[in-house]
Amino acid sequence: MDLQTQAVAARGAAVELATLTRAAKDTALHAMADALAASEGRLLEANAADVEAARAAGTPESIVDRLALTSARIDGMVQGLRDLAALPDPVGDVVRGWKLPNGVSVRQVRVPFGVVGIIYEARPNVTADAAGICLKSGNAALLRGSSSALNSNRVTVEALRAGLEAAGVTPDAVHLVEGGRDVTAELMRARGLVDVLIPRGGAGLIQAVVDGSTVPVIETGTGNCHVYVDADADVEQAITILLNAKTQRPSVCNAAETLLVHRDIADTFLPRALQALHGAGVTVHGDPATVAYSEAVVPAVPDEYDAEYLTLDLAAKVVDSLDEALDHIRAHTTGHSETIVTRSRRAADRFVAEVDAAAVLVNASSRFVDGGEFGFGAEIGISTQKLHARGPMGLPEMTSSKYVIEGDGQVRA
Repeated sequence: MDLQTQAVAARGAAVELATLTRAAKDTALHAMADALAASEGRLLEANAADVEAARAAGTPESIVDRLALTSARIDGMVQGLRDLAALPDPVGDVVRGWKLPNGVSVRQVRVPFGVVGIIYEARPNVTADAAGICLKSGNAALLRGSSSALNSNRVTVEALRAGLEAAGVTPDAVHLVEGGRDVTAELMRARGLVDVLIPRGGAGLIQAVVDGSTVPVIETGTGNCHVYVDADADVEQAITILLNAKTQRPSVCNAAETLLVHRDIADTFLPRALQALHGAGVTVHGDPATVAYSEAVVPAVPDEYDAEYLTLDLAAKVVDSLDEALDHIRAHTTGHSETIVTRSRRAADRFVAEVDAAAVLVNASSRFVDGGEFGFGAEIGISTQKLHARGPMGLPEMTSSKYVIEGDGQVRA
């Protein structure tokens, strides 16, 4: 089907989805999970072809890692769908309600968007996550994955649609949008057929969607995530948090990209931290003060403090005060996740109050900023905008609301 046909079909499916009971949606999610699990062999074969093509094209290994599927990652996709079935249905939830003096009742209730277009890069697990979240929140999904994951996405969507059909739900709830850049542009201009677009990927993709779309956009953002080690930090704790935030999975948006260290703790912290980072394969790009602590540190150029490496690289800088750390973060943050390690309640409270980001962490790794870790189930992405949704986007964030007013013949005077 061409995009126009898919969008019209999705719009029809959205009418059905908006009225499905929770039981019907949960049954469908389990059927989708069963079908995806049964397709593991075909999916691994299709993904291997995608990975081989990506490597042949010279794709960076950080992107190949996002593209690659394993049995464990497919199990995670399957479990994500099952986890969604266990979560409360947001549709119909009363956000707030009250009664007017004249007896008229007013309720604000959650309702689906309708048709959600999702434009994303590389990661085929997003295909299952997005389809599942859209279904549970009563939305039809138009999934525009990257050409690099086309074989993987085809098998995944085929399985998801088979699961929907087996559960008695229209398979038009999920569509894979294929084609060139002209199709992506058409999707961005499909106002009236598509209710909202969500880009998920690098800064270039997100900006292109924001600039070129006539459909309302919920931005998910890149992550230049900072770890600030305060003068009052516990050194052992700081090293543990830093290593986890940088190395547990460096190719994702909530991985640490910049280390800031208070000068008063630098002599104690940096020699041990740099040794630990070097041992974990991390290349540190530092300011002159950081370079002085280790020959393994590469001198940083100014624009590296704006970098989202997505690799085992880390920018580092020694700062004279909490104020300087806050100023640096304000100048370079992408508004994703920012961390302070400190035993000072006063410093922690200032950091939380003054840092403008979707997530602010105190003595914890930024790798926790994730819908699954928050208990949301699979997530659509992490929004760094300030309208409607901010932070990990779970089920409630995939709904809008409407007011329901009930009376008994009252009229306005």
